[in-house]
Amino acid sequence: MSKVTDMIEELVTPILDEMQLELVEVEYVKEGKNWFLRVFIDKDNGIDIEDCGIVSERLSEKLDALDPIPHNYFLEVSSPGAERPLKKEKDFEKAIGKYINVKTYEPIDGEKTFEGTLREYNGDTLTMEIRIKTRTRTVVLPMDKVAKARLAVSF
Repeated sequence: MSKVTDMIEELVTPILDEMQLELVEVEYVKEGKNWFLRVFIDKDNGIDIEDCGIVSERLSEKLDALDPIPHNYFLEVSSPGAERPLKKEKDFEKAIGKYINVKTYEPIDGEKTFEGTLREYNGDTLTMEIRIKTRTRTVVLPMDKVAKARLAVSF
């Protein structure tokens, strides 16, 4: 799978650079009987349906010309949404001060899921401020223990 996603990343990056868009993630997954190639894009003030349409069209043309995937699949180009994943260093840096959700590979202080405000990121650790009922505590999570991280919506 990573070969396909790496190849798609190479194909779509020049398109996104020209349009001043950011590649958030490429996903190639089988769901039921169907394969899906999903390309998530973004920019500072958000993307719209027109951005997705243009990228989809231009990437489709490249994929049709090269025909790198041997079977049928559905191409989807979309926004990562309000709860976009945090994967790259710059994602975490941009998320400082924002509300995030983090899942760890193993329990830290008895917990595997943390939700709160990202206060600091230094490449090796995330420092989060977590509110539990009426008290606030600071948690430092080692990056090598982070399985998934994403922006979160607070209610």
